[in-house]
Order: sequence, then structure tokens, then C-alpha cells
Amino acid sequence: MVKELPKKARVVIVGGGVIGCSIAYHLTKIGWSDVVLLERKQLTSGTTWHAAGLIGQLRDSQNMTKLAKYTAELYLGLEAETGQATGYKINGSLSIATHEGRFEDLKRRADMAKVFDLKVDVLGPDGCADHYPLMNTDGVVGGIFIPSDGQANPIDITQALARGARTGGAQIFENTLVTKVLHSAGKITGVETEAGTVEADYVVLCCGMWTRDFARQIGVTVPLHACEHFYIVTEPFPGITPDLPVFRDYDAHAYYKEDAGKLLLGAFEPVAKPWGMDGISADFCFDELPDDFDHFEPILEGAIHRVPALEQAGIQKFFCGPESFTPDDRYHLGAAPEFENLFVAAGMNSIGIQSAGGVGKVISEWMRDGLPPSDLNSVDLRRNMPFQGNKKYLHDRVSETLGLLYAVHWPFHQFKTARKVRKSPFYGPMQTAGACFGEMAGWERPNWFAPKGVEPAYDYSFKRQNWFDHSAAEHNAVRQSVGLFDQTSFAKFRLQGRDAEKVLNRICGNDVAVEPGTIVYTQWLNERAGIEADLTVTRLTEDSYLIVTGGAGQIRDFNWLTRHIADDAHCLATDVTSGLAVLGVQGPNARALLQSITSADLSNAGFAFGQSCEIEMAYGYVRASRITYMGELGWELYMPTEFATGIYAAIVEAGAGFGLKHAGMHAMNSLRMEKAYRHWGHDITDEENPLEAGLGFAVAWDKPGGFIGRDALARKKDEGLRQRLVQFLLKDSEAMLYHNEPIYRDGLIVGYLTSGMYGHTLGGAVGLGYVGNPQGVSAAFINDGTYEIEISGTRVPATASLRPLYDPKSERVKI
Repeated sequence: MVKELPKKARVVIVGGGVIGCSIAYHLTKIGWSDVVLLERKQLTSGTTWHAAGLIGQLRDSQNMTKLAKYTAELYLGLEAETGQATGYKINGSLSIATHEGRFEDLKRRADMAKVFDLKVDVLGPDGCADHYPLMNTDGVVGGIFIPSDGQANPIDITQALARGARTGGAQIFENTLVTKVLHSAGKITGVETEAGTVEADYVVLCCGMWTRDFARQIGVTVPLHACEHFYIVTEPFPGITPDLPVFRDYDAHAYYKEDAGKLLLGAFEPVAKPWGMDGISADFCFDELPDDFDHFEPILEGAIHRVPALEQAGIQKFFCGPESFTPDDRYHLGAAPEFENLFVAAGMNSIGIQSAGGVGKVISEWMRDGLPPSDLNSVDLRRNMPFQGNKKYLHDRVSETLGLLYAVHWPFHQFKTARKVRKSPFYGPMQTAGACFGEMAGWERPNWFAPKGVEPAYDYSFKRQNWFDHSAAEHNAVRQSVGLFDQTSFAKFRLQGRDAEKVLNRICGNDVAVEPGTIVYTQWLNERAGIEADLTVTRLTEDSYLIVTGGAGQIRDFNWLTRHIADDAHCLATDVTSGLAVLGVQGPNARALLQSITSADLSNAGFAFGQSCEIEMAYGYVRASRITYMGELGWELYMPTEFATGIYAAIVEAGAGFGLKHAGMHAMNSLRMEKAYRHWGHDITDEENPLEAGLGFAVAWDKPGGFIGRDALARKKDEGLRQRLVQFLLKDSEAMLYHNEPIYRDGLIVGYLTSGMYGHTLGGAVGLGYVGNPQGVSAAFINDGTYEIEISGTRVPATASLRPLYDPKSERVKI
């Protein structure tokens, strides 16, 4: 008997791959049984069915590793729970390195794993061979082995999750094509299918490689693009045993897995083949793509070198199938900013099987609670800019991102494809000045400046990279004279209307009921007191404000702002990011330089720290805001883009007499790290609160009407803090910090670094990280400990401080 499609459901999930089935399964686990999953063909028929089924746990960040670890633990008991075989076995995974940079990368990731008790063994060449006797160790310098990793059958895993979901009350309908997502007044109302309409309180899009085009029908941006993914399956040959671990030879772009007595060899080649540029048919079902042996041949040649027995093995199957990839190799999760109650889980970048359990868990909890259960900023759908849905951009970018899955995780690595999308007015002249550009949210930003005769290009390393000394010179110029920064990539919003103060004061933790011309540093908190945004608010007039936040948070923060403006409020928010260029003039000579090209009074008495006003400069006007992210006297200058290059030229011309030096984002980072200024997304996220982060000074506890998150923050204050953000300075001046390094206090791991950079004024690498203790963390607890930071398996002594190690009283900022 064919089931009849229900007229209404609490949740409709579109897509029956492993991700959709996992979300259905986890929704029933939290008690939401009124769940309908709709699959256009058969479960797993898009991408899931041909996945390799590798279950790896060590990712490139703490929270992503935790999700993968949860997935592995879930699969371990899934067969016993559901009665459906999963083909899951724990046979471990081995990853090798054939050069020191790769080995450093693996060892640093092994360090990170210690923070949450994921066992990772660091091995030499002989130890690698012990785990994989078929391997030729020629050129191998070392590797890591994770005993708890494994592999599974993707179809069986999906069917087990589907069976678990059905047991919990979910209904699953195959051969049911969803043609449209329905919405009204900015809220999702259901879906339309070929079999009828289903009303729904929530809709989740898990449509794999179809998600981009399907979501775009209703104006939702989900940037992803399919690429061809290749593997071969050999005939059986001696030495292939069921206990062989999953084997990754990253530097040869290859992975190996035992497959029923045969060997599966897959590739993540450096230059991939995008597919489906003209759209993907809804009839695509368990389909394969034409093979391309010429494309795969270099991978096979490398594999024969590494596993010589392959030379005599027959090939039983050559496979090519599509998988979707995203512009930054991170998947898209969470609430869509365009509509209420629309969620997305797509763009798995070939790690969908090993991610599905964690994805299902966090999406279901996010829907239940209205907030993500942990810091998911790196994979949050709201990180994406609208332009990233552009087909040509995606086609060009994913040709690179597929291969980056197996690239070394170099510090400060920059994408090569789909560049020069967003350029400030200063791009040309700064390029002439020697800028080496990096990309953030499409913006081309100067990361460092090459002197004459030096190529502005990266030479990657975990040691001091080729730009280290050049950035140090920029850093020192800001400390000793004056530096010039392009800060146009800031996101900038205008809030206007007679209720602007009331609306914004409810959203902000600090008090923005200030005089016009005043800058307020503040956080936006959620109802759990987690930090949703870290920004400045400048009151322009009685009924208008300028909000400035990080460029990476443009969509997320604007969405948070607009969703917290009540329908009856007389208030309008406008994103003015593209209309304003921004220059930062920072350093002890900043006042003298700017005073030479303006008639405005820039004296301390005439222009105090935290003030903002319009002043004349060159042939135009700028909004000058006396504020800093570098810890020195300085101004940020906001100007209409059409006046930008003229004002820039005037500053540069006058700057010759004041020691002006162009400075990039790397110098900005080293300067802010010395001053212990926080960075949202690294040092502060929606998992931490202002008290833990040392930002209590920016909380206006008693302002009229309170603020979002106040009650939760007050409870946390009463309960006492169990972690605090601490600044560290390494005592070894040669060691380098980046982030994720474990923190040891008196020999025990108490946390990890959230960010790290070399401090040229302090003379060593500086890190920020949370020190935790279940019994509470007081200043005495911090100060009484002896600290070490682990780097590639070596513990390096460090000084810890709750106060900034550079200019702790902020005297230089206010001179």
C-alpha cells in the first residue's frame, strides 16, 4: 500500500542522502516525531551511494573534530540499535608525510587531538610500515595513526539512520520530487511536491549538489558546485587483508581503503574537474560519469610507487561520480538568513559520511533551541556573501578546493582561483606600493608589503615565512612612527529612525544612549549570553548610528540586527559597506601627519579617544573616528568611495615627512595580539560570554530596559567563571604560534590557543586562549600556575597574563 503524503508536518526534510536521514534520525531523538523526509528518487541515489565511506575524526579545528568524533561513536552502536547492518569497522587510519612541512602539519594536528582525548600516534617511517606492510617507505619522513578511525558502507549507514528515524516516528517518502519551497512574509510555510503540498513549521534543505540551484529559486544563497571524483577498485591481490587501515598519502593526493578483499584507490587531485555547469537533472539516480583515465593516470603512477603491488593488480572498476564542493572547503550548515525556519545542510566536500552524525545532531539541536549548540561559525551558512553563489565563481573556485582537501594546512594559505572579486579603491595604488594581497569574503586585502626588488608572493612554511621581516618592519613602524592600513573590508551598517536608540540598546550589551559623535565598543549577545558579534557603534545624530563590524560577519551580523528590529519599530537598517572606503592611520605620529592635511583640531583636548566627527581632508570630507585595533594613537577614516584615492594620495604625500609606512593585515594581527585585543570567530564566539573573554568593561548592567542575554550573563556571573581568556608569551623567541596549540598548566592540559602570532615588540610568539577549570578560574588560579604551550609535540614554557602584556594601561592609545 502506498503511503499518502501528509498535509502538514512539523519538519520537512528535502533530500534522502546520509545527511537528510541523519537529521531525521536526530530530530526523533530530541522528541520531534512529526518529521517528513522527501527524496526525489531513492535514498542515497545522488552522491551518498558512491562515497568511499572513510570514517576519519581529526579535522582542522576543535569543533569540527568533535563532530567527527561524535559521528564515529554514533556509528559504533547504530547497527545494534536499529538492526540494520552498517559495514562499520574500526581498522584505524594512517596518514603519511613525505616532507617536513607536511609532517609538521600532522604533528600539530596530533597536538590538537590531545585536548579532547582523541588518541593519535606520531610515527617514523618504520612505524608507518608496521601499520601498512604494502607500503614502500621511500621518501616517507613520518606519519600519524589514529586507532579509532575506520570505514563503513555508506548505503548501509544511511539505511540504518533511516530505520532509526522511522522507529522514532519520522515518515520517509521516496520518488517524491519537491518542486518548490513555500513561504510568506519572510517565513517558511511548507513545500510543494509533485504529489501535493505539505505545510511545515520548518524546512531543511539537504539536497546535495542540487541545493545551490534549488535554494536560489527563493533567493537563498548556498554556494556549492559539483566536481568529478575518481577512484578505482582493483582485483583481489596478496596482502589485502580486512584489518588494513585506511591509508592517506596526502602528498600524492591519494587515499586507499580495503574493499572486500580488494583495494580502492581514490584521488583528490590538485586541479579538479567541475561538473554540472548547465544544471543537474532531477532524474540523476545512481548514475556514473564518463571516465577520464588521462586525468587519473598521474595519481595511479604515484600509487604504484607507494604501493608497488598495484603494478601487477588488475583493475576491476574505474569509477567517476559527482560530489559537491564549496568555496572554502567547509560545509554549509544552519539557519538561512533570508527566511525564518529554513535550514540548510549541504556542501559536504567529500566528507559527508564521516560528518553526517555530527551534522544531524547540531542541526536538530539548533532547530529546537533557536541557537547553534556550539561554535559553528566556520561552517555557518551566514558566512557566505551573495556573489559566492555566482556560477562562474564557483566553477573556477571548486577546481581548486577539491585538491585542497589533501593540501598542507599552511599558516596564512591563500586561494589562487576566483580572485580579485572585491577590490577597494586603494587596490591599485597599494599594489604599486608592493602589496601582497590575501582574500577575505572576496575582498583583496594587503597582507604584507614587499620592498622594491622582492616579489610579493608567499613561500609557505610553519617556521618564519618569507614575509616575516617585512611585516615586522610594518609592525615596528606603527609602534614607532605611523602606519597606513586599508580597512575598507569592514562591514558597515546604518541604523536610522526615531526608535534607533531603543532598538540598538536592546541588542547591544553596552549603552549606546550617548551623545552624537561618540563611539561605543560593544558585543551583541544571544539569550545564553554567548557573543554573537563584537563591534563598534557610532552615534551620528539623535536618530542615526553607524555600526562597524568585521568583514567576515557582514551577512551574519546584518541578519542578527534586522531580525531584532520589531515590526512596529520606526527603524531602518541599511548595509552601506560598498559605499564607504576606510583607511587606518595608526601610530605615535598619526596626529601630526593628519593635522598637516586638515584644519580640524586633532589635539587630545579637541579630539578625544572614542570620538568621531566629519572633518575636511584634501578635497573632500571624511568621518574621522579616533579608535584603534593596533594599540596605538590613531584614527579610522571613513569616506565615500569616489573621494578615496584623492585622500589616500594626500596622506601618502604628507606621510613622507612622518615616517609613514604601508602596513598589512599580518601586521595588524601581530599588533592586536600584543595588545590582547580579541578577534571574533577565534578568541570570542557564540560559545563564550564577555566575562570569560575579559570584556566585562563593555557591559552596561544597569541601563534601562536591559539587553538581550543580560539575565543569562548575570547567572553566569553569580555561578563563577570556569574559564578565562589568557594572553601567553613564549619564552623561546624562535617558536611560532598559530592557533589550536594545547595549553598546559602545571603539566596538565587546561585548554588551547584560539589565536597566535609573533609579537615583534614583545620579542616572541603571542597567543590567546582559554584556561579552564571545573572548580572555577580566579585571577589567583591563573597567576599561580606554570604554563607551557605544546608545538609539534614539544612543550615550550610561556608567561601567562590576564592583562595585556603590551601597554596594559592603554596609555599609548590615549596620548
